[in-house]
Amino acid sequence: MNYILFDGPVRNALLPFTFTRPVADILVGIMTIRQKWEKYLGSTITTITEEYLSEKFPMVEMEENVMINAAYLPNDTLAEMVFNLTENQAIFKGEDVIAFFANENQEEVDFDSYEIIQYNEDCITIEHTWDIFSKNDAAIRQDFKYLTEDRTSQPIPKSVNVIAPENIFIEEGAKLEFVTLNASNGPIYIGKNTEIMEGTVIRGPFALCENAMVKMSAKVYGATTVGPGSRIGGEVKNSVLFANSNKGHEGFLGDSVLGEWCNIGADSNNSNLKNNYEEVKLWSYETEGFAKTGLQFCGLMMGDHSKCGINTMFNTGTVVGVSANIFGSGFPRNFVPSFSWGGAAGFTTYVTKKAFETARLVMSRRNIEFDATEVAIMEHIFEETKKWRKD
Repeated sequence: MNYILFDGPVRNALLPFTFTRPVADILVGIMTIRQKWEKYLGSTITTITEEYLSEKFPMVEMEENVMINAAYLPNDTLAEMVFNLTENQAIFKGEDVIAFFANENQEEVDFDSYEIIQYNEDCITIEHTWDIFSKNDAAIRQDFKYLTEDRTSQPIPKSVNVIAPENIFIEEGAKLEFVTLNASNGPIYIGKNTEIMEGTVIRGPFALCENAMVKMSAKVYGATTVGPGSRIGGEVKNSVLFANSNKGHEGFLGDSVLGEWCNIGADSNNSNLKNNYEEVKLWSYETEGFAKTGLQFCGLMMGDHSKCGINTMFNTGTVVGVSANIFGSGFPRNFVPSFSWGGAAGFTTYVTKKAFETARLVMSRRNIEFDATEVAIMEHIFEETKKWRKD
């Protein structure tokens, strides 16, 4: 069977992260949503996404396909239901479609003619940017159980100070000495070829993905995920870093999400709690206003390729778009459009020529090419987000 993950109606609610990727490629827990479904279904999965992303993230359609709403994270029950779908069947949760069977020559889908199967159990859904960190605890626990079941961890080095070792799993090639791991509140997963430097203290749930690093004497609170190739240092709480991003120095990052290729300057901090303890609101690309999150703790949402200089301060509930460069004293506003250059004193447009030069250098350090496909995506985002920039 051919499986295809589609963005669905949540795509705009997950901007700025879905400017540069399908919903399926959002990292939450230990794996991206796509990787989770591939593991559960035992199949390579492609995506239906925005046209300008389709060259980088192509869809493969076959004679018979099962379409899956990427906002839904798999579990054993749901994956089995999806695996068993046959022609003219669809899975719904209430009024929302989770998955449906489709033929290649099917011109339109009329669910009135389908057999509707209701899924009535709980499952994790990613419908807003803040769900990525606020549901990361549950996602890490679910991924940890799936990935480690019936497997044996690498031995915990003798120099490691450990609490609840039964909730710790270390993959091959991981290096850690003279660190403290406390897994009494949630599991700790240490991926392949990772490094945790000495003096670090980590409380679970925590996931350190392949080739990632925790710098010396870092303080990490759950539920935190450090994506493949990313680095953290200083103090980090309940945050998710996608692949190849750096928060390697002192400073606080809390209740936040960083996309790919981000860099947080030394001694930078974000606020995750308002002084009056009120509910945090975040900029919404859908309404072009500020949306209620229902959360008292909510920090920084930063899109791909964005960076900040040393000693940058972010207000509670700040949204930064793609390829922004933020620096200077004072607090920048709590919505920074894509391709913005500046800080509290004001912003100008970060012209694509300079932005692309930086992206090319940053990615080349990881032996990844900023190629014509990447350029086309970024140029599209530059034009799409122009209306929010004020020079």
